[in-house]
Amino acid sequence: MEELVLKFEPKTIEHLGVKMYSTLPPALAELISNAYDADASEVEVTFHEQSGTPISIVVKDNGCGMSFSDIQNKFLAIGRDRRQTDGDKPSPKYGRLPTGKKGLGKLALFGIAKEIIIDTVKAGKRNRFTLDWDTLYSSEGQYRPKTEVIDEVSEKPDSTYIYLKKLKRKSKFDISSIADGLSRIFITDDNFKINLKKTGGSQLEEETVKNERRFSQIDKEFSWNKNDLEVGDYKYANDVEFEFITSEKPIKPSSGLRGITIFSRGKLVNAPEFFSDSTSSHVFQYLTGWIRADFIDLLDEDVISTNRQSLNWEHDEMQVFRAWLQELVSKVSADWRVKRKGKKEDEFKSRTGIDKEKWMSTLPKDIKSSAEKIITTLSTDEGVDESFNPVVLALHQIIPEYPELHWRHLHEEIKDASKKGYEGSNYYSAFLEAAKRYANRVREYSGNNNEHDVDLMGQVFGFEENKWKVAVGYLRANNTDFASNTLKNIEGAQRKLSQGIFEGGRNIVAHEEALDLAKSGIFSEKDCLDLLSLISHLMCRVETANRIKNEAEAKGAEKEK
Repeated sequence: MEELVLKFEPKTIEHLGVKMYSTLPPALAELISNAYDADASEVEVTFHEQSGTPISIVVKDNGCGMSFSDIQNKFLAIGRDRRQTDGDKPSPKYGRLPTGKKGLGKLALFGIAKEIIIDTVKAGKRNRFTLDWDTLYSSEGQYRPKTEVIDEVSEKPDSTYIYLKKLKRKSKFDISSIADGLSRIFITDDNFKINLKKTGGSQLEEETVKNERRFSQIDKEFSWNKNDLEVGDYKYANDVEFEFITSEKPIKPSSGLRGITIFSRGKLVNAPEFFSDSTSSHVFQYLTGWIRADFIDLLDEDVISTNRQSLNWEHDEMQVFRAWLQELVSKVSADWRVKRKGKKEDEFKSRTGIDKEKWMSTLPKDIKSSAEKIITTLSTDEGVDESFNPVVLALHQIIPEYPELHWRHLHEEIKDASKKGYEGSNYYSAFLEAAKRYANRVREYSGNNNEHDVDLMGQVFGFEENKWKVAVGYLRANNTDFASNTLKNIEGAQRKLSQGIFEGGRNIVAHEEALDLAKSGIFSEKDCLDLLSLISHLMCRVETANRIKNEAEAKGAEKEK
């Protein structure tokens, strides 16, 4: 019977196998990669436990299997560059380009188990052999695996089973976490499925490794792909696929998801990073994603590290690639700030019913600064904390839109008439509309239709007997009438102030250009507000007088009945 021979330096096995692949997902990934390269459509990994203690792991695939020659000259040849010997050509069934290159991934087996049994069938021939770590490590440069079956005729389809026994692991298997870990190492598709199973419990547990698992632990907020970003004229831009994702909340550093992962030929080649010397940007707490750059495997020089966790960024092509990636991340960062600001504004409006941007735009500079400081203090990265909504609403009541107008406590009709012009910063229009409203109400209440406003006020108001009185119905605290001189002054003031509104306000606007008045400072926002306050005072007098008149007329009509 022929014997299999593994030639090696023991320290090589220890450093490149045991120490480099001491955790499950990376070690299993090497076996799964072999299945992928063997044109398998499915890999099944079964974890066996007994009373909570790990017993064994079985990895089986439906790939093309290995012949005795394949085992001796390929599988047991440590450091063999398969692409150099076999060529970098597509697989016959699925047209896959090989992921293996260095010939060291098989050493990952010894990172998790001391006994490995390989049972494989190819073209109707079955081979089975065992690798034992303790015996191998104590050997001097040459190790002969225990062969059990060599070229046995078999009716089984092509396949490979790998049994990992005498596991180094003592803790229970968490196949959900293992599936998550593998999903960050592989890009799967419909022609390559990875299924996990766990036995030994009350029932069989099953998980599937799929792309959606990769970011399932985060709440996706925004994402960008090639359709969303200007990729520039980088020579590999059309060949690279990517998706950048930001989460709603900061990604925990311990999750291993912060940063962008690079894949080549469906397998991880660079652990998550941001391709920048500085990682202080706020967006880096939220940013994750993936890049598929198959061109990396086509470079003349091998730039992928042995454990496939990093690239040689000193390589000329990699430096250009890194600069391009850094530019893309910068674009994502800028767009993220815009999108996040818009979302926070929308959430603010949804929670409070207030359009913050519009609100702030109507506040005077000094008031705006203080209001924004308060809102910022009440805010988190996710927007205003819902518990502070009552505080924000109370602040909005105290400082509403256009607070200067609000704080004047204008008569409602005057506020209504002047609002459009004032909010448009057209203070002349605001004043004119308010003056018109006042004049129209005087005509309506008094019955005098004189179209000349100054004359109208002179004819309607005054202390004379035929004038419309606005000071009627007011009494001292002891229920006695005010002195006639007091009433005379109030009535005279109503006339003179009303006439002054039109002579000193409306008429100057009628004779001068608004732009000249604005630039001169003779009619400012404050002048507008002061006049609106005065008109409100006069309007209140008129409205009260009209109400009293209507009540008196109603009482008289009642008596006549």
